Amino acid sequence: MTTILVCGLPGSGKTTLSEELLYVLGNAADWYNADKIREQFNDWDFSDTGRKRQMERMKSLCQNSIQRDRIAIADFVCPTKELRDEFNADFVIWMDTIDEGRFEDTNKIFESLDVTDYNAIITEHEWWTELYTKQWAQEIVRRLRGEESTRNSA
Repeated sequence: MTTILVCGLPGSGKTTLSEELLYVLGNAADWYNADKIREQFNDWDFSDTGRKRQMERMKSLCQNSIQRDRIAIADFVCPTKELRDEFNADFVIWMDTIDEGRFEDTNKIFESLDVTDYNAIITEHEWWTELYTKQWAQEIVRRLRGEESTRNSA
């Protein structure tokens, strides 16, 4: 099965897209939201060590889904290339919809993705409506299935 990483700054729309992806994929997918996982583990450490621990936790949860033949959707900032590489998602969606998130420490360390690092990029110009959310979720599922894209952008 597949691990999907939906990453980007806080407030960029990761959760909104992930919820719609879960709806489109239905019973075939599990969704892991970083804030809910941090709450579950009562772990609000955003140091480098805390961020790495969170990535490893998210990766482990996704691997459990994969072992059960399910698609795993991981919705979290994953701010550095090192963390994203270590997470090793099969499909990466970069929510490049805002210039700054609400947390200055995260803004400072967030590393933009290189064109080879993602399978889909969503920018502010085509994002913030319910219609686009649904269209993007459907487009991403088409890409996951290897079907021809209906969009011209990456």
